[in-house]
Amino acid sequence: MARIIVEVMLKPEILDPQGQAVKNALGRLGLTGVADVRQGKRFVIDVDDEAGVDEARIDELAGSLLSNPVIEDYAWRVVADTEAGA
Repeated sequence: MARIIVEVMLKPEILDPQGQAVKNALGRLGLTGVADVRQGKRFVIDVDDEAGVDEARIDELAGSLLSNPVIEDYAWRVVADTEAGA
């Protein structure tokens, strides 16, 4: 079994109001020195067979279905079963 991890983040030039709200809350809760917080999404996709992972197809789906290419960047990786908890 293989696990595909897709991480999606807003592009740096896009304002992140949720990240700003978390940053402000962290300061109010006593965590000082926080320069910035950005929020994102993480998708974990388990597939039956690592050999069946079509990298081009995964990249296409991550870029069109799991992210909005206008405002978000994405990165993905395949991890082995032994790293499945990552």
